[in-house]
Amino acid sequence: MSLLPTELQGTDLRLGQKQELFAILYAEHLVWLYEQGYRCRLGDVHATIGHKVDSLHYLKLAGDVNLFKNGDFITSTEGHRKSGEKWETRHELCRWGGRYNDGNHYEVMHGGR
Repeated sequence: MSLLPTELQGTDLRLGQKQELFAILYAEHLVWLYEQGYRCRLGDVHATIGHKVDSLHYLKLAGDVNLFKNGDFITSTEGHRKSGEKWETRHELCRWGGRYNDGNHYEVMHGGR
């Protein structure tokens, strides 16, 4: 069951709406990961240091998830594939960083990226 309000289901959204969309979907995704037997630790969610001002992290539209399975830290992009592909099904603006070898990165598109 998704908590996504109907006004956030399209793609013609303002930045603030996309930030709300990301927050809801990211939370739902973390719950799903635990249901799949993963453990999670958050990486950069809202980052300012070390990121460009136009970074989706800086815009509050991206987050990193550090995954653990059976006590093992999953560092490979391939190890994030199940999670990343699920993320991409959550909304048509969802993109997984594994498509460009950043497997623990999850984002909502904005400004053509």
